[in-house]
Amino acid sequence: MFEFLKKIIKKDSPEKKPVAKKEIAKKAQKKPPLAPKQKGTKAPKILDKKKIAAPAKPVIIPSKDAEKKPVTSSKKEAVPKEEVAPKEEKKSGFFGFADKIKKGLTKTREKLTSELTSLFTGKKIDEALFEELETILLTSDVGISATTYLLDSIRASVKKNSIENADEIKGLLKEKLTELLSPIESPLLIKEAKPYVIMVVGVNGAGKTTTIGKLTKIFLDENKSVLIAAGDTFRAAATEQLQVWGERNNVHVVSQASGDPSAVIFDAINSAKAKNIDIVIADTAGRLPTQKHLIDEISKVKRVINKCHEEAPHEILLVLDANTGQNAISQLKIFNEALGITGLALTKLDGTAKGGVIAAIAKEQPTPLRYIGVGESIDDLKVFNAQEYVDALF
Repeated sequence: MFEFLKKIIKKDSPEKKPVAKKEIAKKAQKKPPLAPKQKGTKAPKILDKKKIAAPAKPVIIPSKDAEKKPVTSSKKEAVPKEEVAPKEEKKSGFFGFADKIKKGLTKTREKLTSELTSLFTGKKIDEALFEELETILLTSDVGISATTYLLDSIRASVKKNSIENADEIKGLLKEKLTELLSPIESPLLIKEAKPYVIMVVGVNGAGKTTTIGKLTKIFLDENKSVLIAAGDTFRAAATEQLQVWGERNNVHVVSQASGDPSAVIFDAINSAKAKNIDIVIADTAGRLPTQKHLIDEISKVKRVINKCHEEAPHEILLVLDANTGQNAISQLKIFNEALGITGLALTKLDGTAKGGVIAAIAKEQPTPLRYIGVGESIDDLKVFNAQEYVDALF
């Protein structure tokens, strides 16, 4: 019995021990590989799984990034588009110059077009028609002298060419108006003298300060250096406005808190000489033509400029507000008598329906018309062109 049990124990013990040995052997065999496998195989497998899981996410993330990158690239593409847009605007500004003037003269054109269309449509050419045309021209501030000239010229052409269709008179009006305005078409040409001094004059509210700012932009675009003299020492806001325009154009403004305007302009010219500046634009205080003492004072400014720089001022630019209509003629006469006006800038044509004042100037006080203002933008001061102006009116 005991022997039988011993045999069983012996059988059990050797069987268990080898099993343990085998297990130990297996563990021993497993452990060495496990260590490398955990480092070399299992860890990589886990990492691979994570990488597979992670790349699965990063794959989505990069794809989103890839989607974002195209968005950024589309933004980059948008930048060129934005860059292209200004170029197109520049092109339209260059080639579509007449369109720009047309837009500025909308009020005047709409008035003339509606009135002339109703006048000429289905009408016969007779004295009654000419009387109606006379009224239209006078109410557009063309002036008596210019209106008389235009009507007489049209009558002569109608008679000479045996014109019977009233619609043809519109073409004749454009032709005769262009002939009247062409002699005052005279762009400002900057001479080689350094500095070239432009003295800007006019009544209060005509737009002198704004015109100076826009003129500065024009000259800078022509690669000329500019210095501004704040000669309006009576109105504090004038100096501040010029400072704003100076900062906008990155141009220096010579000014004094208070003092003699002649001294300010004198200092500006000397500064321009020292710095080899091409152009000096000198602002002056606004004054009414009826204020004789102020007109005499501005004559003094002109004399001081001449003493500082021989032949200066090279240009005496009178700024006129188109809204003043026939009053612009009287302003021109008085300023011309006192200073000898060499050029005109007619502003605010976009705000009036009476753009015919240019015809009145051409007939009564023919003076070179350098620039016309057709809007509030810095680029809306345009060199006057008679043909383009007339085309924009009809």
